[in-house]
Amino acid sequence: MTEHPAQNEPKTSDHQVDRRRGASSTLSRLTARLETSALPEAPRELLREALSATATESSDTTAAPHPDQRVFLDSISVNGFRGIGRKARLPLTAKPGVTLVVGRNGSGKSSFAEGAETALTGRTARLDKQRGEVWRRHWRNLHDGADPKVEVRLTISGDPRLSTLTCTWSGDDVTAPEVEFRRPGHGRRPSASVGWERALKDYSPFLSYADLDKVLNGRPSEQYDSVAAILGLRELTDADERLQGIEKALDSALKQAEAERPVLAEALSALDDPRAVRALAVVGKAGDPDFAELDALVTSLPDADEGRLRELRTIAAPTGPDLGTVGAAVDRLREAVAVFDDVRASGAEDAHQRAELLAKALEHSRRHEDEGTCPVCGSDLALDEAWAERAAEQVASLRQEAATAREARTGLRNAVDAVRYLVTPAPAWLPAPLVDPWEEWQACRAIDDAERLASRAETAALVLADACAALREEALRELEKLDEEWRSCVTRLAGWLDRARPAYAGRPRLCQVRAARKWLKDARAELREERLRPFEDHSQRIWEELRQQSNVDLRSVRLTGSEKATVRKLVMDVSVDGTEAAALGVMSQGELHSLALSLFLPRAAAPDSPFGFVVIDDPVQSMDPAKVHGLARVLHDLGETRQVVVFTHDTRLQRAFTNQELPVTVLEVERAGRSVVTVNRVTDPVGQALADARALIRTRNLPPVAMTHVLPSLCRAVLERAFSEAAWLRLHRAGTAEHEAEKTVAGAVTLMDIAALGLFGDPTKRASDVYCELRRRCGSKAVDVVRQCQEGAHPAGTSMPDPQRFVDDIKAVALTVRKPEEGP
Repeated sequence: MTEHPAQNEPKTSDHQVDRRRGASSTLSRLTARLETSALPEAPRELLREALSATATESSDTTAAPHPDQRVFLDSISVNGFRGIGRKARLPLTAKPGVTLVVGRNGSGKSSFAEGAETALTGRTARLDKQRGEVWRRHWRNLHDGADPKVEVRLTISGDPRLSTLTCTWSGDDVTAPEVEFRRPGHGRRPSASVGWERALKDYSPFLSYADLDKVLNGRPSEQYDSVAAILGLRELTDADERLQGIEKALDSALKQAEAERPVLAEALSALDDPRAVRALAVVGKAGDPDFAELDALVTSLPDADEGRLRELRTIAAPTGPDLGTVGAAVDRLREAVAVFDDVRASGAEDAHQRAELLAKALEHSRRHEDEGTCPVCGSDLALDEAWAERAAEQVASLRQEAATAREARTGLRNAVDAVRYLVTPAPAWLPAPLVDPWEEWQACRAIDDAERLASRAETAALVLADACAALREEALRELEKLDEEWRSCVTRLAGWLDRARPAYAGRPRLCQVRAARKWLKDARAELREERLRPFEDHSQRIWEELRQQSNVDLRSVRLTGSEKATVRKLVMDVSVDGTEAAALGVMSQGELHSLALSLFLPRAAAPDSPFGFVVIDDPVQSMDPAKVHGLARVLHDLGETRQVVVFTHDTRLQRAFTNQELPVTVLEVERAGRSVVTVNRVTDPVGQALADARALIRTRNLPPVAMTHVLPSLCRAVLERAFSEAAWLRLHRAGTAEHEAEKTVAGAVTLMDIAALGLFGDPTKRASDVYCELRRRCGSKAVDVVRQCQEGAHPAGTSMPDPQRFVDDIKAVALTVRKPEEGP
């Protein structure tokens, strides 16, 4: 094998440059499209806000290394972890190219792959697949007492100094490593702060055999997300999630308000209350409710009382006469009547009249002193001075008695007026039970007789007051019942109003958000299809290389559905001999793994990925020889732009690189006792065999048989490897099927058969033909050295006068015949 020559980073296409602009490119393109769209201004402004917030958030987060600062692997060192005991180091070439890490099963090679994956991601595919307690408890190596440690040395483009990821475990939980990142000039920090977490998920550079199944057999949403993530549309998804959050809040509030309406209507319908009836008419009506009317009901505005409530309040309003006041007035009236009767019985009233009569007579006599007759009786008896004096004294006495009578009469009149004053007019509307009592009470005003007034007023007042009290008590009881039920219901109504008012007010905004999301969905779908095409083309190119003799065509790779986990999925359209079919139903395991590689490798090679390396563990299983050769070409193509590290125990992949003359670096991992693992570079099988022959020559004090028998056998192995290599190349160039080529090479047993196959492609050629071709291509000495190799296998052996010259001649023949001549 030959080492991979130094290669430069590939030129970046315009499409890749555009992709590397990241969020700013995606958002700027979408913003430009938005401004020229026919979308109304309100949803357009919502989109501007969502996109602006997404851009701000993206700029605030810890950024991963830019694709122009791509990360490569320089080495992986492991000790005390899985199959590696004391520290072992896997040296790598930190640049694009293909490196095969080979070794038998159990050699410890996968421990390097798992160690690197754990250091970068904190997990391994084996851990995800095998979550049993046994694996978790026995992940430490049994033959090394030191704490497990993985150290991955990295190079970052543009930085000549190496960075280091150090992964250690302080406990026995394999899922809880402590990973530290150290970059010269930047200090040490936890790996979580480097900013690779998102990129490791979107552009995972690790693929194990277990992951191959997961690529196709995982949940449809995960398959969708794994491809959608590399299309550079995450910013649009983030913006949509912001709008979705607004939509969800508005929609949820509106749905809750709508869902509460039937329950509230049922509660209102159970009330025999005009307010409830009025509220029910508003709540039960389709469309947005009249919040002003509901507010009036909730706040108990006056115009909210109607019907029965108004009637009950009217019934409860009349209180009737105040029995205490009426009783006191009637008592005073009766007392005035008694006083008046006493005065009248004592003659006080007559004294008043007599005093008035005498006073008038006395006044007349004084005006007519010369009159000789009496002005009262007309007799001849004149009213002299003596009479006038006696009459004046009598008038004074009579008037004193008359004053008492006058006071009694005035008191009686006032007492009557006081009782009449208490008889108030009836209200404009009276309940039927109060009409007669109130008329009886009002009739008291027309009674002149004081005694009858007192008796009737007292009775009428008592009857009316009792009637008012009875009606008021009944009305108030009903009002209290209605108000209590209303208060309970109005509390629920008020709470619903607090939620419903903003919910219904948000309906226009909800429509705007939905319009914005629909526009964004359509725009994202267009961009998704546009950016999916390069990925789809890359997948189809890989499949064409891997399918070889398969009759399955990969027609397209599509992302379908929305962002909901239950409906979004990755669709692979395939056909078998031109007939459409489901990939998982018609493909063999080898074909499915090849298809999985067709999906994984474009992700790992995405231009936006900050990782310049891809680590693939055991991809050859279940592949037939033809697909292995196709895989070698795919890995070679990927190695033009990426550092490709493949771990495999299958020698077919190494041979596929050799047969197709594809450059590759091969590292062999060997595991000795107590988990001591060593890594050796395998440069060239022919050169390795020659090195073994020269090492034998340099060894001192060897017995003669070493030169006559052992050295010819070693050189025979050199020639067999050279002729076998030529045979594989010749058969491959001839287009021989892989399984046929393997069968043909395995059937060539003797040196002459192998030489004939390598020189002519025909193992049945005679020895004379082989010798003739050797003379033509390598000179006459070639036949002699070949015969010496054959003689070394015989008991007598062969003479070896100049071992060094013999090995040199063998080298010259091997280097000439290992590559078949090009045909005419």
